[in-house]
Amino acid sequence: MKNKETILKINPTIYILVGPTAVGKTAVSIALARALNTEIISADSRQCFNELSIGVARPSQEELAAVQHYFIADHSVERDINAGYFEKFALEKAETVFSKKEQLVMVGGTGLYIRAFCEGIDPMPQIAPSIREAIIANYTSKGLIWLQAELKHRDPVFWETAEQSNPQRLMRALEVLNATGKSILVFRTAQKKQRSFNIVKIGLEMPKELLTDRINARVDQMIQDGLMDEVQSVLPFRNKPALQTVGYKEVFDYLDGNISKEEAIIQIKQHTRQYAKRQMTWFKKDPEIKWINMAEHTIEDAVLKILS
Repeated sequence: MKNKETILKINPTIYILVGPTAVGKTAVSIALARALNTEIISADSRQCFNELSIGVARPSQEELAAVQHYFIADHSVERDINAGYFEKFALEKAETVFSKKEQLVMVGGTGLYIRAFCEGIDPMPQIAPSIREAIIANYTSKGLIWLQAELKHRDPVFWETAEQSNPQRLMRALEVLNATGKSILVFRTAQKKQRSFNIVKIGLEMPKELLTDRINARVDQMIQDGLMDEVQSVLPFRNKPALQTVGYKEVFDYLDGNISKEEAIIQIKQHTRQYAKRQMTWFKKDPEIKWINMAEHTIEDAVLKILS
């Protein structure tokens, strides 16, 4: 037992901050990293793309300059990034940081990426681009209802436990089904990998009403900052998986003339609230996460609580 305790003491530690969008993860993560004199790996599936900034609430230039960040604006949206890629990328960066630091911070709201980093992820079959593009085209023209109906009918066992309102997860499952003829469940073994570092998980939360106000204010700020122009600039990539997401899909509909600008803004706010709810549902299932109510704590208080 003594030997085990000794090993735990000398192993490096990663603090992982999770929670819904707009809860304040970026500010707390930077304060925590500065307190630890260390660096940050982002676990956000969209902030990694160089072409996306306003619509993904990328940290400001001042925030990025305050602490070294990885997986922020360091990939092209033309590249398909998934949880398996993130696992490999983040483990390599963690090893680099741990060679010079005893602690590291990870922050993000993409639950599957964080699970892949902590526990590993099963290798998935290669998907032909034509299969992925066909599914995205159908989803774009027929909507979420089509996607849900396809999986409910063709893969009912998966459907029973699926995130039924998450188009990214549903499209991924349909890709595997179309490519292999097998359910994505076949490729999941649920065998956790052991990591050589300690993991401390912290969740940030706040009352629903306050989070809603913050989401609405953030979307309004995005519009003022030029979200419409940003979406226009990535029109050539609109069929990429990264752009089948909140803040972009709605503006594409506006640019196509399907809805008004006002309706697009209303939908972005609504869909962002729904996304935040899905994030909380995912993270609340993890008993290892210790929660901090940001309505009751300042950023400094939160950092002290994490390190106490």
